[in-house]
Amino acid sequence: MSEFVEIFEVGPRDGLQNEARMIPAAEKIALVDLLSGAGFRRIEVASFVSPKWVPQMADGADVLAGITRVPGVSYAALTPNMRGFERAIEAGVDEIAIFGSASEGFSQANINCSISESLERFLPVCDAAKAANIKVRGYVSCVTDCPYDGPTAPKMVADVTGRLLAMGCYEVSLGDTIGQGTPETIATMLDAVLQTTDPAQLAGHYHDTNGLALKNISVSLEKGLRVFDAAIGGLGGCPYAQKPGERAPGNVATERVHDHLAGLGVSTGLDRQVLEKAAEMAREMRAE
Repeated sequence: MSEFVEIFEVGPRDGLQNEARMIPAAEKIALVDLLSGAGFRRIEVASFVSPKWVPQMADGADVLAGITRVPGVSYAALTPNMRGFERAIEAGVDEIAIFGSASEGFSQANINCSISESLERFLPVCDAAKAANIKVRGYVSCVTDCPYDGPTAPKMVADVTGRLLAMGCYEVSLGDTIGQGTPETIATMLDAVLQTTDPAQLAGHYHDTNGLALKNISVSLEKGLRVFDAAIGGLGGCPYAQKPGERAPGNVATERVHDHLAGLGVSTGLDRQVLEKAAEMAREMRAE
């Protein structure tokens, strides 16, 4: 096992997007600034989607304008279409992310189109990003289970991952969006994806709904993955990942992932004291 594993911090975007309280930009900026001093290489800070769908992220440009940027840290934003991409570029984003699904039911619920249609929408975004010398990261949702379609076929995950990489994504994050993945189903999914994809091009994004995120990270380490997404303080989940009346699954907490990796003798390069301060800030933001 390598001595370093990167944690990609997604709390300021994926973590906060589903909070019921409208969180002021100043609080988001303060959280990002604190996280910027923890040693992260990449932090996802905003989402340039329609405010109609995710009102919590409507102030993405204000957040990017207000943060104190630390050299060596890439500040990322989610951009589902050309309009979002253009807004993100105007705001000075360092890299963007696009998001697809490995299940048709979730694709329709999340972005109102089929998997194929969603990927077609991303082509002009990837082309524009390449022309602007902006890196693109891909997300694949529901890599083991879907709240609408049930178990996800590993081949679908491999196919969508391959198409995102072919478009120009430098890395694809594989999301256990509803937290139903187990070490067994994660391993089976990864075996399918790794038949055509180098593990260096993959990241794991595992929700901790059933308390298995850390075990899923461990099995992914065995398969060669060295990047994992996490949200400080365990913030958030996906608003489209549950059926009506069910709670949104939560992201695995960054500080727990750090401690888990440290227990395995792996370095994350992160300052544990700063992580704890940021986690406390995140908990206070959620509690207010």
